[in-house]
Amino acid sequence: MPVIHLSADQINAIDLSPALAVIEPLLSEVASHEQTVQFAIDYPLEAGDPRELPEVPEVRLWFIRLDALYPWLPFLLDWKAGEFARYTAMLVPHQFHPKDGIQYNPEALEIYVMHKTFGLMIWMQQQGIEGKSRLKAMTQMLGYEIEDDFFDLLTGK
Repeated sequence: MPVIHLSADQINAIDLSPALAVIEPLLSEVASHEQTVQFAIDYPLEAGDPRELPEVPEVRLWFIRLDALYPWLPFLLDWKAGEFARYTAMLVPHQFHPKDGIQYNPEALEIYVMHKTFGLMIWMQQQGIEGKSRLKAMTQMLGYEIEDDFFDLLTGK
């Protein structure tokens, strides 16, 4: 299982080298590494700081830079381990509720879902990877149902 280990120093320096060291070797056979990548983030917060890591601006900035470099990264993330949900939280404005968990800004989440759908669809076509079922599963994880007609519209079928 590929793991991207991040330290506070690397996050504060917006240093993507830990991600590059893990992701770049996977690119030659990217399809065989679907949903395998995890993050191990060591970013200590001060005692009494109630924030979760996605609420820390420095951590979010690191993930924004990573997403700019690898906009298709959700394909590699280990969804079962919660990595896709955490990754999404790094990029989409949200609030944490003790009872209900993470609550994304609805408009921001909709934009994110469609942006990822369009980007991943193009990237998977370039890689020769069937994308419709994967994209439907990804969007369902975030509470969206995409109909087959939508994909037909995009592919001109």
